[in-house]
Amino acid sequence: MNVLNQAGILALSSRMHRLSEQIRKDGALIYKEFDIDFELKWFPVIYTIYKKENVNVMEIANEIGYTHPSTITLLKEIENLKLVAWKKDSQDERKKNYHLTKEGQKLVTKMKPVWETMSLVLGEISDNQNNLLQAINEAENKLVEQSFYQRVLQLKNEL
Repeated sequence: MNVLNQAGILALSSRMHRLSEQIRKDGALIYKEFDIDFELKWFPVIYTIYKKENVNVMEIANEIGYTHPSTITLLKEIENLKLVAWKKDSQDERKKNYHLTKEGQKLVTKMKPVWETMSLVLGEISDNQNNLLQAINEAENKLVEQSFYQRVLQLKNEL
């Protein structure tokens, strides 16, 4: 057992990062194996636009939990690849509504069977005694109620 594992809950963030990095690394290899030129950092944006169709920057940022500037950066990268395009919102000309281009739709069509396979395998990986996905959902909900920082400050003030 390594030091991080021995640290228990104190190393939660480090261990989640380690797990995330392993899945990301393997995800990149999987896309390459299926001859799909795709960077994993684009997934939340592409998937959101695929699911929601005409969606603006703020809606995308809120859906994926990213900041407005980082969402714009990703959108610009994906737009430069001609996978997404935008039109001005008919109600508010300041807003841009993003949609998949024909190239983006082709890419998603090619990726869908890979996503299904990945979902099956990730389901197997997370389906253990303490169901990983359910535990993550529960932890995220608790953090929405009160952040880690706020909880520590509360305890500090109670001492």
